[in-house]
Order: sequence, then structure tokens, then C-alpha cells
Amino acid sequence: MKVLYLVKKKVAKTNAVRFLEQKKISFKLSEYEYSEDHLGAKSTAKQLGIEESTIFKTLVAVGNKTGPLVAVIPGNKELDLKKIAKVSGNKKVDMLPMKELEPLTGYIHGGCSPVGMKKQFPTFFAIEAKELDTIHCSAGMRGLQLEIDPKVLVTLLRGSFEELTK
Repeated sequence: MKVLYLVKKKVAKTNAVRFLEQKKISFKLSEYEYSEDHLGAKSTAKQLGIEESTIFKTLVAVGNKTGPLVAVIPGNKELDLKKIAKVSGNKKVDMLPMKELEPLTGYIHGGCSPVGMKKQFPTFFAIEAKELDTIHCSAGMRGLQLEIDPKVLVTLLRGSFEELTK
């Protein structure tokens, strides 16, 4: 497969980009301007000229039985902690405290990708992604999004499509 890039200038390679290139997975990269005040899917979608429902955010949570797990959900929806607890085999799931995100994943808030974390955690994709040809998610740094086939991503990350949102 050929890796496609849609960038204006040379982009620093992130762990996510290196991982996808190593696996010869097709994807596109898009850069956008970000600020601390505008890290959300709405502003990202507006800058990229795409629907907010195609931007997926990567959330890291902790289950009482499984430990860390990853939820990839549409940017215009909220994670339902009871639903992810059920599908992940936990009785209770809480969001990972922000200060623990970088040490655990290697990524910072606003730049967390489901691809290329320090360790592979159980990963669950919102069922909404299954119906899309491509989704956009962080490429591992603020201001950089990758566009990729969600079915390829789920297979690559040994994840599953599940009902996760409110």
C-alpha cells in the first residue's frame, strides 16, 4: 500500500506515523492550527473543512479489572463509562487522570493517537466509525490529524467496534 501525505511542509514523524509506515498502512496526514483554547473536534473539523462527526477523539480510561483501555469516539459525542465498562469486562471505568496520560501513552492531551502508544492497550472504537470509509484522529501531536480506514485501524490495533457513546 502507498502512504499518502497531504501536508504543506515537512512534518515531524510521530510514533503513530512511524508505526503506520512500518506496517505499510495507507493514510493521509493533515496539519491545522491549534491553540490551548481550541483543542476540540469542532475547531479541528472547521479548520480541515470536514464534518465534526468524522473526527474521532482518543480517550484513555482505567477499568477496575483490566487497567488502562482506549476508547475512540466521535468528537461530537461523549463516552458512556457504563457502556465501555460492560464491553471491556469491568464493573467500573474511570477516565485516566490527565497528569498520567503522557507517562502512560507517550502522548499529550490534544495529541493522543490510538496508534503508537508506548504499550498496546485494549482499544474500543465507537460503532459509528464502522459505517464510515475514513475517520480522522490524532496523528500523535497537536495540529496533526491522520485520515484512515477505521476497519483497517481496528484490525491493526486488535480492537472492536462497540456501542460506547451517550
